[in-house]
Amino acid sequence: MSNENSEISGPMLPSKRQDVLPQRVYLLNFDITNLPSTLQFLALCGAVFFFYVGYGYFQELIFQLDGMRPFGWYLTFIQFGFYSIFSFSEMKCSGGIVRRIPLSIYAQLAFYTVATMGLSNASVGYLNYPTQVIFKCCKLIPVLIGGILIQGKRYGCWDLLAASLMSFGLILFSLADSQVSPNFDPRGYIMISFALVADAIIGNVQEKSMKNYNAQNKEVVLFSYSIGCVYIFILLLITGELFDGFAFFWNNPWKTYGYSVIFSILGFAGVNVVLTLVRITGALMAVTVTTMRKAVTIIVSFILFSKPFTMTYVWAGLIVLSAIYVNLYSKNKSKWDEYIFSHFRKRKIDHQLLTLRV
Repeated sequence: MSNENSEISGPMLPSKRQDVLPQRVYLLNFDITNLPSTLQFLALCGAVFFFYVGYGYFQELIFQLDGMRPFGWYLTFIQFGFYSIFSFSEMKCSGGIVRRIPLSIYAQLAFYTVATMGLSNASVGYLNYPTQVIFKCCKLIPVLIGGILIQGKRYGCWDLLAASLMSFGLILFSLADSQVSPNFDPRGYIMISFALVADAIIGNVQEKSMKNYNAQNKEVVLFSYSIGCVYIFILLLITGELFDGFAFFWNNPWKTYGYSVIFSILGFAGVNVVLTLVRITGALMAVTVTTMRKAVTIIVSFILFSKPFTMTYVWAGLIVLSAIYVNLYSKNKSKWDEYIFSHFRKRKIDHQLLTLRV
């Protein structure tokens, strides 16, 4: 699960359960079921913006530290460690540790989780942060390819149009970045591209596994991150980054470990809030909120961290935004068409009634 990538790749997929009684609505551990639905929605939206804008701020802030650039994987190791602790505590408090998916599948899921989050974190050292955020918005492209190759899915013209628009928007954003960024480094694009490919694979594998074994999100989060933490530990040992990273972080623990702890808490909390938002409002509203959150993150990044700006960023972002909604329309075409046509029919009837009265 990549945080929002998740917004959130795999573990963000809500498990499909049909309860007889209405489910309780929680904002983290606070029960907000008795609040009016509007207040529930506003509280969850506020939490999404707070946690994820803060998550993005601290992620970029960490990489502003002199010498931090090579230690993206060490940061990911710390993040995986905290996510494992948080998810373990959450499962313990909610009924105990239960595993339904075989460990062999979790070994694969952990590998792809490590790839998507590790490469995503590492890419921040080589990319403008807004560029990284835009790329993460476009995981439809590898998800579409992964769905065809892994699950044999078929996609219609609206999905292909959305993927094409996203590709065009990414090209524009990348060209703008190469023209105005003095630190343009192709390695960042390679890292974030591979992160998206891993994200596409993990999303499809998790969806299939959770359906086949009726597993819950908490279980997938715990085992994916705990096994992934072992993977990263071995990788850091082999490359020698474990000791170099520890020495670098220990030289300034308040700004390194301190920022990393806050970064991890905000990310884990954000994942849980988005899951709740998806469950009570549906995918369309959740995507709208998280997309607006990403737009705010990009604006905050330009305001708080000095970086060059060009209007091409705006046009490229709008193209990607339109692609996201084309993709949503393709998934909800019949429902949206019914709503649009009923709206026009109502307006036509109202106009006819008004004409008769006149």
